[in-house]
Amino acid sequence: MSDGEKGGFISKVIGPKRRWREYKARVKQLPPNYRTAVEAIERYLMHFGPVTGESAAALFEDVADLFERAAADGTPIREIVGEDPVEFVEELIRNYRKGGYIDRERARLTQAIESIERAEENR
Repeated sequence: MSDGEKGGFISKVIGPKRRWREYKARVKQLPPNYRTAVEAIERYLMHFGPVTGESAAALFEDVADLFERAAADGTPIREIVGEDPVEFVEELIRNYRKGGYIDRERARLTQAIESIERAEENR
């Protein structure tokens, strides 16, 4: 993979490099427990997060905002993420994912089942 291809790939995953660096600098300033939580969320998002760089960049920045405010207020981590951290992150993802193949396939599945249901009702 050439440097140009790598840059394009990275931008698709995390958004513009400058925004990524700014986000990482913000996370580095968090108290250790908040930083560890954000880094864990970040790892999860790298696998299951938004498909476009712009959506990913906005999501990472919003996570940083949330944890910066929580750290300033002394809000416990569990109070932020709730009982199920995976569900917390999945809900975040639902708010940012736009147009990816997963969304298209979910829509196709839903439409197929609804079509079957309508056909069965019309019998």
